[in-house]
This record gives sequence, structure tokens and C-alpha cells, in this order.
Amino acid sequence: MLIKGFVFPDEVHYLVEQQVWARLEEGGTAVVGITALGIHLAGGEIYMARPKMVGAAVAQGHSVGVVELAKAIVSVKSPVSGTVVAINTRLGDLPELVHRDPFGEGWLARLALSDFEADRGLLVHGEAAVRPAMEHHAWLNQAG
Repeated sequence: MLIKGFVFPDEVHYLVEQQVWARLEEGGTAVVGITALGIHLAGGEIYMARPKMVGAAVAQGHSVGVVELAKAIVSVKSPVSGTVVAINTRLGDLPELVHRDPFGEGWLARLALSDFEADRGLLVHGEAAVRPAMEHHAWLNQAG
């Protein structure tokens, strides 16, 4: 779906306040990353992306890594709780993938979920929930 000029895939779960997403996968894992709106609000182009190391435990709303933009280094909050089982190693050489393809090749980490049902309460999913939440967030932050 397109909201305020930013693409938000339907199949993704969003932690709106942090502008991060989780795409659930088979086997109890989720791929996580930053939304296009979140990248825009943080300042645009990503010059460095460093997810936490494989094996790190991550709690919903806590850091899953950091990104560096032109004027800031930002802690990326995780939309879900779990253990990092894989990181996007391509980001070491191509950190710009995060802002060029945030829902595709720009993912940050894959987590083995620890308790998705507990995390679900803070997430939005599906156009009926995502559209008003993202429109309001963009409005609050004067984006789009």
C-alpha cells in the first residue's frame, strides 16, 4: 500500500513509533528492518548499517542494530523479541541497500522469535490498521 508517498507492504507487521517492520517466516523466524518513512524521518541516506551479532538476544523495542546517516547515528529498535540467527552481510559493503530497498535487500537481521504472541499487541498489520497509524505518524512528524 502507498501512504504519504511511502510503500508499506501488506504482509509486514509494523512497530509504528519506531518505524520498523517484521516479516514472519516459516520456522518461527522473522526478518526485520526499517520502514521507508523511518529512513526519511531519520535523514535519508544510510552510510553504515551494523546489525547486532548472531546469537544476540533482542527484546521488542530495544536495539537490533545501528545505522549511520549524514548527521546522526541511530539505534534501530526491533519490532519483535528473539535471538539474531542471521544478519544481512551485504550491508557491510552496501549499506545504502537499507534506504534503496528497505523491505527487500535492505533488511537488517533475521530473528528466531521468542514470543510473537506477546509482541503482537504493539504491532499493526493489514491495511485497515496500518494506513491510519502510518498517516498519523507521518502527520505528527510532518512527513509526506
